[in-house]
Amino acid sequence: MKTVMITRSDEGIKDMTDVTHPLLKSYARKFGMDFINLSDEPKLYTEDNRPHYRILEVKSILEDYDRALLIDSDTVITPNCPNIFDEVPVDCIGSVFEDKGSRLGARRSFISEVRRAWGDIGWTSGYTNAGVFVLSKEHSNIFDSVDGNYWLGNGSADVHMAYQANKLGHKIHELSYRWNHMTMFSEPWNGNPSRFDSHIIHYAGRGIFDGNNSDRLQQIKEDVRQLYDV
Repeated sequence: MKTVMITRSDEGIKDMTDVTHPLLKSYARKFGMDFINLSDEPKLYTEDNRPHYRILEVKSILEDYDRALLIDSDTVITPNCPNIFDEVPVDCIGSVFEDKGSRLGARRSFISEVRRAWGDIGWTSGYTNAGVFVLSKEHSNIFDSVDGNYWLGNGSADVHMAYQANKLGHKIHELSYRWNHMTMFSEPWNGNPSRFDSHIIHYAGRGIFDGNNSDRLQQIKEDVRQLYDV
C-alpha cells in the first residue's frame, strides 16, 4: 500500500520548519511514507487566495497514493509515535473532534453557519481538524467544490472538508487527542494531560502551552529539546 505524508509551508515559517520538518521526515521514513511539502505557489485558489486551500491539491496527489496523512508544519512528532495508519481503518477518515471543552461553542457555531449557507445534511457535531488528518484515495472527493463553491466562512478548509465528508457519507474515525494534542486538550475539562505523553503535539493558533512562554517558535524549540534531549 502506497502512503504519503503531506504538509504545507512557505518561506514565512522557515524558522519553524527548520525544527519541525526533520522530525516529520524521519517519521515518514520510519513507516515508509513519501514526504510532500506543498511549498510553492498554490495551483488552486479560493476567491481571496487563502493559503489554507493549498490543501485542495491533495485530491490530485491521491491519484498516486492509497492513503495520506495530512499534517500541519506546526506539529512535533514525539519520539515513540506509532504508525497512525494502523490506528485508522482504511475505509475511514481519521481526525480528532475539536468541538469540545473551551472550543465547543465556537466550533458548533461554525457547523451551524455552513448548514445555513449550504443546506442541512444532518451534521451537527464532530468538527474535524485538518492539522492531523488521515484519509484514503476513496475520500478524495471531500476536496471537490459544493455547487462550484469552496467554504470561505469561519473554519475555512476544516469546515469545507468536514461538510463534504458528512454529505458524501464517509465514515469518520475519531482519533484520541493524543494524535493531535492542541492547547485545548491540556485544559482542565480534559484532565490537564501532559502534551509530552501524546504522539503528536500541535502548536495551532498561539500554540503556547506554558504560561511563562509568549513565543510559539520558542515553545516548539524548548519542547523538542526536552523530547529529544538535544
